[in-house]
Amino acid sequence: MVIAVASGKGGTGKTTVALSLALALGDAQFVDADAEEPNAHLFLHPAITETIPVEMMVPEVELSQCTFCGKCAGFCQFNALAVVNEQVLVFPEICHGCGGCVLACPAGAIRSAERQIGEVEIGTARGLQFVQGRLMPGEPSAVRIVRRELAGVTRDTTAIVDAPPGTACAVQEVIGQSDFCLLVTEPTPFGIHDLRMAMDLADELAVPYGIVINRSGASDYLIEDECLRRGVPMLLKIPFDRRIAEAYSRGACLVDALPEWRPAFERLFEDIRERAGR
Repeated sequence: MVIAVASGKGGTGKTTVALSLALALGDAQFVDADAEEPNAHLFLHPAITETIPVEMMVPEVELSQCTFCGKCAGFCQFNALAVVNEQVLVFPEICHGCGGCVLACPAGAIRSAERQIGEVEIGTARGLQFVQGRLMPGEPSAVRIVRRELAGVTRDTTAIVDAPPGTACAVQEVIGQSDFCLLVTEPTPFGIHDLRMAMDLADELAVPYGIVINRSGASDYLIEDECLRRGVPMLLKIPFDRRIAEAYSRGACLVDALPEWRPAFERLFEDIRERAGR
């Protein structure tokens, strides 16, 4: 089973929940799919055994064949090509690698080249199979890195995938390939606003999901009312506890710093498995 741990916004405690769930299981795969800001390694200290470069397509133009018709530039939604005075300018840093310009060129003057945009690191950490992606600075999209990470997930053990925050393309990739999505939120106006977008995304992708409230307290009704309205299960509440924040600041996982929480995450997994039909 693949369990995505996601959130509508950053800073809700998504990584705290993902790490705690993986460590409570023990024999599991842990995938840090937040390739723009991977941070699970700060807590797990993995031994990396393999590094895989991730590349994407960029266009190369053969000017001797080009008729300078401008159809390539007209096709590109990201303005990664420009035709100026019988020159074709290519801006690889904003190219999204779709390859449409190659197909749009009637003269066959554009071919596909490759350039590295990041890497995927594979290793082990505390009995877990560990995978994390790293997007190179300045690159516009981590989707290809996330796809490469998920391609390495095996079905012989459960995989916990720490998704990027938000609801953008890389998050859609993670949730769309999962069997269940755990949405971590906080009981604040910002939390409920962004949670609604994450819930809409999970509904659109038809992936079953449940809610974890982190920093739970007097404002939980903000989240509970929305869950009740949508018929979404509330699976776990983690209180606003200074000890948890202090442990996180030291690079300690919740279930290590406060072992009394381990049974709660074990029950959380059983609840997820039941709701996912596994």
